[in-house]
Amino acid sequence: MKKSLYLLFLLLCFYSCNNDNMPRIGIAGLGIESSTFSPAKTTEKEFNIKYGDDIFSNYSFFDDSYLKKADWFPSMTGKAIPGGVVTKEAYELMVNDLIERTRKVLPLDGLFFDIHGAMNVEGMIDPEGDLIKRIRDITGNKTIISTSMDLHGNVSEKLALHSDLITCYRMAPHEDAMESKKRALDNLIERIISGEGKPKYKAWIPIPILLPGEQTSTRVEPGKSLYAKVSDIENKDGVIDAAIWVGYAWGDAPRNHAVVMTVGDNKKNVKKGAEELANYFWNVRNEFDFVAPTTTLKKSLNKAFEYLNNRVDDKPFIISDMGDNPTAGGAGDVTWTLNKLLKMHEFKKENGPEVIYASIPGPDLIKKAIDAKIGDYIEGDVGAIIDDRYSPPIKLKGKLISIKYGDANAEAEAVIQVGSIKIIVTKKRKPYHYLSDFTDLKLYPSRTDILIVKIGYLVPELYEIRGNWIMALTPGGVDQDLYRLDYKNIKRPMFPLDKDMSRPDLSSKLIPVIN
Repeated sequence: MKKSLYLLFLLLCFYSCNNDNMPRIGIAGLGIESSTFSPAKTTEKEFNIKYGDDIFSNYSFFDDSYLKKADWFPSMTGKAIPGGVVTKEAYELMVNDLIERTRKVLPLDGLFFDIHGAMNVEGMIDPEGDLIKRIRDITGNKTIISTSMDLHGNVSEKLALHSDLITCYRMAPHEDAMESKKRALDNLIERIISGEGKPKYKAWIPIPILLPGEQTSTRVEPGKSLYAKVSDIENKDGVIDAAIWVGYAWGDAPRNHAVVMTVGDNKKNVKKGAEELANYFWNVRNEFDFVAPTTTLKKSLNKAFEYLNNRVDDKPFIISDMGDNPTAGGAGDVTWTLNKLLKMHEFKKENGPEVIYASIPGPDLIKKAIDAKIGDYIEGDVGAIIDDRYSPPIKLKGKLISIKYGDANAEAEAVIQVGSIKIIVTKKRKPYHYLSDFTDLKLYPSRTDILIVKIGYLVPELYEIRGNWIMALTPGGVDQDLYRLDYKNIKRPMFPLDKDMSRPDLSSKLIPVIN
């Protein structure tokens, strides 16, 4: 409460000043979650790159009143849906562009560094650390950099060094994404207009824990209580912000592990707060479990049939097809699960249990769908264009029941029915998060029998319609069974891979403040 009143007082004082005294704040960053265990490669074409004032559309809170808080100089941001490793050529192309555009808006009092934190690039061990260092080299040490991240990102010591303020989401699923970004900007504005400048202390604690997001959701314990402690630490005297990163489990690099950071001006509270969070995280490590029941695909389907036989309402049984989840970095085109479904006798007839399967890329079939009429039977190859390690491409033949043609900003999608399975085929891989993704294709997941989605934990809209839900441990580039992944570069020992490891040193390391 005191902090909020203080910020309000500062802002009122600030608004009374001449516009010439408004802080000059830049915005820049690149964000993607990319799996090193997927054969997919990500190029600049997969990034939604924005320049200048178009960048404001990234943030729902940037209304007219917020724009008046500073002189804004957004240079370049690039966001991509999770995928494979970014090519070095694409990285250098985007970074050089970002650096040159940022150079043109200098000098800056502050810079909002908007990243995800789990980008992997060919031949690099710490892309975000490299990027922030290159930004620091042109802005100089006086510019205050405020870094905003996903809690599934990774905080290397280099990233911690060049970030003056740093924060991340406190919810998984990330319902507080905009709130977190706004907090990063508000902290930046406050430190500039108050004249207090960079925090005096930054405590960084690496924690040798590496767990998938599906085991660390804040919907359930112990993640719920762990992240509830963050605001308690933040509210301590002399602490500006506190954050916990669970890290990205499908990246094989030394920086892939959990981290706690606190920043502020009270050395004792900054250090003690970080240690309190880190020790709590370590103490509850054995309590983390999947946010929903997990089992094999076969047993998941048996559970679905059991549910349908006893269903008391129209809500669907949802199966998360996790191993190739494109929202975590999977290629999105593994055919292993779909191949199994198409062979099952329960789904051979159109009047069988309705299954909606989302989704599989099939540009060959999409071309034929565009030339066909609704009700026509069409045939074409789908899947395994990128990741054919577990199952080959499928020659899919079925009835076209719906099509969305797309436009300049969207690729075509079609629904092909084979027996009682309604398969969403896309030109390019696409995650299906929202009910509108389905209803645009005349599919109604809230009323179907079985909904199978390439996803991990359910996003809010799907979570709300579930009748029952299970997560299938299927193969792919974001395999949830970490013991099946061929880690070579992460630091060992690492929990849970090394369950009997001794207790680590979780004392705070004070990161130097760059002045």
